[in-house]
Amino acid sequence: MVTPERLRVNSLSPSPIGEIRQLHTLGPTGTNLEAAAHEWFRRRGLEGEGRVTLHATLEYAMETVPRNGEHALVACAVYPDLHTLVFGNLRVCRMVDSFVWPTHEMVLAVAPGGRAEPRTVATHPAPAGLVPPSSERQLVTSNAQAAIDCADGKAEGCVTTVVAAKAHGLRVLHSFGEVPMVYTVHHVREAAP
Repeated sequence: MVTPERLRVNSLSPSPIGEIRQLHTLGPTGTNLEAAAHEWFRRRGLEGEGRVTLHATLEYAMETVPRNGEHALVACAVYPDLHTLVFGNLRVCRMVDSFVWPTHEMVLAVAPGGRAEPRTVATHPAPAGLVPPSSERQLVTSNAQAAIDCADGKAEGCVTTVVAAKAHGLRVLHSFGEVPMVYTVHHVREAAP
């Protein structure tokens, strides 16, 4: 139970948000999380000052992020196993902020000249529900990676962002539009002894 005393202590605790100068999130470039990291800096008046570093997975980012207090992870509420990332790293990682912001337009895309009904579709696990029922899902680490795999011929189609689809010369078959999303910011600092 949260008591009034506990609320008072938490509200008086100094916020680590002001220490954050580098955000780590999911890459490669073109992910919704990359855009959200830049948006977080913009909202804090740090556009151009803060640095965004992209990683193959958030789990890998967590392993490699310096724990000096200047770094944080940006995740989203639908990231697979976010609960494991949070509760598995309580000693060094604390959620300190969240915000709602729409994703890029989410699309089903194929390579130019690709089939209107792709047999295989590369997708990150989070938007996998957007894969047509007649298509086989090929899980990848991000929406941007799905576009890369489709462009490289590893899958006939992909669920990705319109940004990644355009960057890789893909043809959009269907737009699902922007999706309102909750993004979370996790401050990383070495645990006190």
